[in-house]
Amino acid sequence: MPLMRIDVIKGHDETYLKKMLDVAYEVQLDTFHTPKGDRYQILTQHEPVEMQILDTGLGIERTKDVVFFNLVTRPRTTKDKQAFYQKLADRLHGELGIRKEDFIVSLVPNNDDDWSFGNGEAQFLTGKL
Repeated sequence: MPLMRIDVIKGHDETYLKKMLDVAYEVQLDTFHTPKGDRYQILTQHEPVEMQILDTGLGIERTKDVVFFNLVTRPRTTKDKQAFYQKLADRLHGELGIRKEDFIVSLVPNNDDDWSFGNGEAQFLTGKL
């Protein structure tokens, strides 16, 4: 059950943004083996000054097409995480032309007791999910 937050700089059309969301969801299904319909995505567009995504000493130059993915998710294996990073970068590059250098991912693991999907219940703990 990942919660995917995606931050981009304003200027992309709706078709581009929808494709980005669809690709990210498909890669999530494939690599994290989440159930179909388990889709929680929030995309936020920012003014250029609101996203300062600099190099961390890797020699990576960013462009206005930088995309920052932050996923809050149940624990995943290192193998699945690496597959997610690679497949998402490959598909976003191949299908939307996003440079792999402009693609950043951060995964934040959490546990079953960290989720409530409504009604004040922890559905993973009650067995409803």
